[in-house]
Amino acid sequence: MFSAPTAGERFTRRASLLSALAVSALVVGGCSSADTAEPEQAGGGDFAAVTIDSALGQAVITEKPERIVTLGQGSAETAIALGTVPVGVEEYSWGADESGYLPWVHDAVTELGAELPEQFTGGTELNIEAVAALEPDLILAPWSGVTQDQFDKLSAFAPVVAYEEQPWTTTWEDQITVIGKAMGEEQKAAEEIDKIESRFADAAAQHPEYADVSFSYIYNTGPGTLGVFLADEQRVAMVRGLGLQVDPVVNTLDETEGTDSSVIGLENANLLNDSDLIFTFYSDPQNRTDTENQPAYQQIPAVSRGSVVAPTDQSFVTGSSIINPLTVPWALERYVPMIDEAVAKLDTK
Repeated sequence: MFSAPTAGERFTRRASLLSALAVSALVVGGCSSADTAEPEQAGGGDFAAVTIDSALGQAVITEKPERIVTLGQGSAETAIALGTVPVGVEEYSWGADESGYLPWVHDAVTELGAELPEQFTGGTELNIEAVAALEPDLILAPWSGVTQDQFDKLSAFAPVVAYEEQPWTTTWEDQITVIGKAMGEEQKAAEEIDKIESRFADAAAQHPEYADVSFSYIYNTGPGTLGVFLADEQRVAMVRGLGLQVDPVVNTLDETEGTDSSVIGLENANLLNDSDLIFTFYSDPQNRTDTENQPAYQQIPAVSRGSVVAPTDQSFVTGSSIINPLTVPWALERYVPMIDEAVAKLDTK
């Protein structure tokens, strides 16, 4: 159990953290394996020290983390499921409910009787000072867009677990696995993966009719644009988990670097002609109107017959876009009625 430091201890520690932050700009890149000595032994009881490599540098974790901060998406939920409520999380207001938190996070923490994490500005405007003030002993960012500069500054006061290759491309299984490794909860992490896979298998078994339904998951960034998420992107994997089949055309598309998708442009909308269903979302009502009014968009067969799953609830759009121990049970039961409505339109094709 974590014991809160005294006011004097907190002042001293915070001063040290902020001093490290101030000089971090002088640090050039992360330490390489050649110039980073492995710790001789682990602290924190049975916790075994671990070094985790990422595209941005190493995270050397020598004691079982107790004050965890999360960046990006999905890591807070996994940390909670593995037994530790983070002290701080990157805010994600687009999917938050009236509590100001993502509803599945709020529900889980409240159910535990724990204190809700502090929230701070993230993304390109990441408030590093706010993160430092939380005095973390581990920062989890395996599914995030954290930059090299941010990584270097954060690493000055806590180990940072970033993505292995590109931003926002870590699979949900790898995200849970690496978080379990960082927290010293690898067995629990494996069990959570098994639980998710079992939930998907049960859901697919309850809807055998989905096995014959193909789909593409698309998005836009304005008029004339069209992108298709690839098969292993997490929101696509959520739909696949229910038993639907990714349209084979998706596997022929080239990935647009750093997106886990292929940006094909609306002029190539005909590539989606064989998709039974289209899954998508819109940034706001005006974006939806502008998109749906485009003739090339209207001519996509699934769109013209209404076989589109396009939820408007922001919390659901977020919850169905990330696979972790908290979102899967929350999203699956809400997804089925929407999918059934779209599938019913296939009788008109």
